[in-house]
Amino acid sequence: MARDLEAYLRPEVKSTPFCPGCGHGILMNLILRAISELQWPMEKMLFVSGIGCAAWIPSPHFNADTLHTLHGRALPFATGAKMFNPELKVIVVSGDGDLTSIGGNHLIHAARRNTPLTVICANNMIYGMTGGQVASTSPVGALTATTMEGNVYKPFDLCKLVLGAGAPYVARYSVTQPLSLIGAVKKALSMPSFAFLDALSPCPTQFGRRNRYDSPADMLRVLMESCVSREEAAKMSREALEGKIVTGEFSNEEG
Repeated sequence: MARDLEAYLRPEVKSTPFCPGCGHGILMNLILRAISELQWPMEKMLFVSGIGCAAWIPSPHFNADTLHTLHGRALPFATGAKMFNPELKVIVVSGDGDLTSIGGNHLIHAARRNTPLTVICANNMIYGMTGGQVASTSPVGALTATTMEGNVYKPFDLCKLVLGAGAPYVARYSVTQPLSLIGAVKKALSMPSFAFLDALSPCPTQFGRRNRYDSPADMLRVLMESCVSREEAAKMSREALEGKIVTGEFSNEEG
């Protein structure tokens, strides 16, 4: 972690629990960088997470109030906290398995109700800490602990999902797009309404090994090559977009 961000970490934190090459450490850095640039006081924020690798991003690392909750239930806890203290800036940081598979129903209803929360989904397209099972975001053909011959089901496009549920602010960026991701976090935090950020983050241990990536660096390279901006995508054919991930802001309204 950069020295200028150490004030945002609890003093007892000496290292993170993330596997070598995991994108979650990068994402943690970028979230804190966005908060630092906004110059927001941590004592006025509450970070809520569920269960899984990504849930360890805020808790126990951030020098702020954190709730480490039940698997899939981060959003109900966050909603309750916001209702009790509307002055709090409540930020949910958790994984795709937690937020969109086990907790998928809570996600779409939080978007539908326009609950004033910022939700950052650390999306590594698999269940990481709980054993490498297939998730609602796993690509077709992906090898996981529960799809050993390849996933046969089409994954959710999380941005389309929450847009369809009525979310006012929706964006997607990869940890290989750090400046854009920082900008999106800053916008999401500044929204007075429900804001959702799909943050793509590679998992070398559970996804990479099973799907025969050569190294964590190889995963980052492939992710970088797979991401195309909305502007680029608008000029590409359907065939050319096959296997690509469209990034950018998909909705930017105050709601």
